[in-house]
Amino acid sequence: MRATPPSLMAEIAGRVRALLRAHRATLRTRVYPTGALNPPHAPCAVVPVIAAGGTRLRVHAYGPSDGDVIVLVHGWTCCIEYWNPQINAFAGDYRVIAYDQRGHGESESGNSPLSTDLLADDLSAVLAAVLRPGQRAVLVGHSLGGMTIQAWAGRHPEQVGNRAAAVLLTNTAPGDLIAETTVVPLCNRGSVRLPFAVGRVGLGGRIVFPPIAPVRWAFRRQVMSLASTGDIAEFAQAIVRSCPAAVRASFGLLLADLALGRAAANLTVPTTLLAGRFDDLTPVVHARRIADMLRSTGSLDRFDVLPTGHLGNVEAYERFNEELARVAAAAYPAREATA
Repeated sequence: MRATPPSLMAEIAGRVRALLRAHRATLRTRVYPTGALNPPHAPCAVVPVIAAGGTRLRVHAYGPSDGDVIVLVHGWTCCIEYWNPQINAFAGDYRVIAYDQRGHGESESGNSPLSTDLLADDLSAVLAAVLRPGQRAVLVGHSLGGMTIQAWAGRHPEQVGNRAAAVLLTNTAPGDLIAETTVVPLCNRGSVRLPFAVGRVGLGGRIVFPPIAPVRWAFRRQVMSLASTGDIAEFAQAIVRSCPAAVRASFGLLLADLALGRAAANLTVPTTLLAGRFDDLTPVVHARRIADMLRSTGSLDRFDVLPTGHLGNVEAYERFNEELARVAAAAYPAREATA
């Protein structure tokens, strides 16, 4: 069989990258019947942030420049636009910061070896850029974003009290993802265990999500919940499809080996945990473990389980926003008193 010429492979790769860029661009203009999913109407400022190794991160700030700050940290294969339901709800009253994790969206990947310490340093760089001296933020992390916040607390415990007023973690874990995932049918639900090597290959695969009916159904069944339909499901799948397969694979291997230990115990500010009853990627058992760590330090604010899959802040965005509003009001009582 004749080998494909390198020039043709390079041309194909270039076309794929161009298609991904075009797809990511449409995320910023696409509209849905559910208005909460649409691009934010609030003014947006681009915050220049250069992270470790000279890596440029895409950081956006929405809402009043003098407002109390909410920082949103997205999960694996997502991007800033994943947080549209929260940006739209809170940017009228708060300074809402959202950024693309390295390699995701329009942030550079950089050349540094990928690790949770690196992601923790990225978050530290974002906080240093967006917070005024003495100012603290409400930190919100979904999935990998929640792991990033845990890693930050473990790596920079001295920053927690100085830069965080409160934390909200959703659909996340401290480790042992392959041992607990129920995303593979029949595995880890009883006596049949998912072999670590098999799970690692799955997480590290260059998976794509073509917009065809069987993939749409599988995505809803394995990543969301079957109750998520219509534009909610379309929005979520469009976000995930925007991630390059190579980035998905490299971060998948990071997740396979995730071992944050008791890093969450360093979250010494009021911390709320939300889990999804039908979350197969990060089942409720993970949130319970984090809750136990937080109870040991007295920082657990609330622990609740929503009727969602893994994308809780999209699938049940109204309920999620109610919880975030409660967390922000408690974190900034002086603001509420003068509202």
